Amino acid sequence: MGRSGTDVAREAATMVLTDDNFATIVTAIESGRRVYDNVRKFIVYIFAHLVPEVVPFAVFALSAGAVPLPLTVLHILAIDLGTETLPALALGRERAEPGVMNKPPRKGTQSVISRDMLIRSWGYLGVVSALLSMGAFFYVLWRAGWQPGDPTAPGSELHDDYVTATTATFAGIVTCQVGTAFAARTDHASLRAIGLWTNPLLLIGIAFELAFTAALIYLPPLQGLFGTAALPADVILLIMTFPVLVWGTDELRRAERRRRRARRQPTTLPSPQDRAAGTNAARHPAQDAPRCPSKRTQ
Repeated sequence: MGRSGTDVAREAATMVLTDDNFATIVTAIESGRRVYDNVRKFIVYIFAHLVPEVVPFAVFALSAGAVPLPLTVLHILAIDLGTETLPALALGRERAEPGVMNKPPRKGTQSVISRDMLIRSWGYLGVVSALLSMGAFFYVLWRAGWQPGDPTAPGSELHDDYVTATTATFAGIVTCQVGTAFAARTDHASLRAIGLWTNPLLLIGIAFELAFTAALIYLPPLQGLFGTAALPADVILLIMTFPVLVWGTDELRRAERRRRRARRQPTTLPSPQDRAAGTNAARHPAQDAPRCPSKRTQ
């Protein structure tokens, strides 16, 4: 105990309760689990955007230049240093997920980065984001009549459409980041269970992210610096669906995982009244034991 304990006991103890309240141990464990989960959410959010940033370069290399580069280096710098920073930091302030104290203690040898986490980041969120952003890129080019191998260099007929297409790829990745941020807020529970507005810092980070992206796309000085162009209305409408698609895909995955977990644990926990009755029975076994009939004396 921190208050009533002796100095020798406090120095020899592994843990000291400064308020002499054992309930503080539960609060500390819950806080530690929340911090651990938030670190994992931060990693999921950061890792998920590696795939849509690598896929454009892979498509360009595998096509031997027949498909022009869908994303420029300056776009990647704008994403890594500008758009994803504040939402990633805001995930560190996320509240504890419902049922965080119902999970068994994790092993001391368990790593923060797990196999399931990588599958979720790269296999689900990353792949969906890459498909959507590349779809926006090809949509803009094919609408302009582009065919694989057509020149898109400066001075060519399709150059302006190519700049618009790369801008669509950049904006598509940013909007996918918004869906990833909402998806990364929970590991098992649904977004409805924690509430959409319970992390105002994340909402502020997303607002900054979208404002920063709009400035790069529509302000003429930044257009020339980052190689962007204003997006047509139909492309904007297409990209606006990306956050819902990314979040919805992960929401369905988590819902399926919850259903599987419910099938594995069909039994229900005893109610507090039943646990209290069981405790009383254990303390007074003689009261609940059947009584033997007494023998009559002759």
